[in-house]
Amino acid sequence: MHPMNYKAALFDLDGVVIDTESQYSVFWGSQCRLYHPEIPGLENKIKGQTLTQIFDGWFSGDIAGEQPVITQRLNEFEAQMDYGYIAGFECFITELRNKGWKTAVVTSSNQIKMSSVYRQHPDFHKIFDAILTSEDFSASKPDPDCYLKAAHRFGLKPSECIVFEDSFNGLKSGRAAEMTVVGLSTTNSAEAISPLCDVVIPDYEGLDFEKFCEIVSASR
Repeated sequence: MHPMNYKAALFDLDGVVIDTESQYSVFWGSQCRLYHPEIPGLENKIKGQTLTQIFDGWFSGDIAGEQPVITQRLNEFEAQMDYGYIAGFECFITELRNKGWKTAVVTSSNQIKMSSVYRQHPDFHKIFDAILTSEDFSASKPDPDCYLKAAHRFGLKPSECIVFEDSFNGLKSGRAAEMTVVGLSTTNSAEAISPLCDVVIPDYEGLDFEKFCEIVSASR
């Protein structure tokens, strides 16, 4: 499909819209050192996973009772985080909307966290036609449910949507939804994510609509 025929851009949140992944590494690094000092660098292995996946994989069994404590610490941490936009994002999404594209956030984050995002960005709702959070999905990424729900929200076919993702689970979700996938190398290297993407970009800096169309066209 030619880029001019796409109708929606579906964005993950962390590492795609807002620059938070390094901050999460700080938080999870502290928790991993506390509960799993025997696994140095564990915070790097769990990048891009949902809270449920992290708990099931690393904080279950004998330490499952610590999950509510960790969740409270995470909520408090997220309330104090800096939610700055990924470089070039605001200009890029403005161009998409000016071309008539629908835009959505499709995130595994919950409404508690999103309230912190909205406090720092009161105009956040104005740049997206839909915001889908963990409360809206029956299955987490890499399941395609979240992106299929977003397409359905707009009355579009999967082939009419482009997914923007940075994590392995998110990229797999976009692939499973049979959508065109743009990977951002903000969290993982371009080499690592490229097998799961149609296009890889470092961020949105200098990426106007025409250049974006050229990049996507070259990948088809």
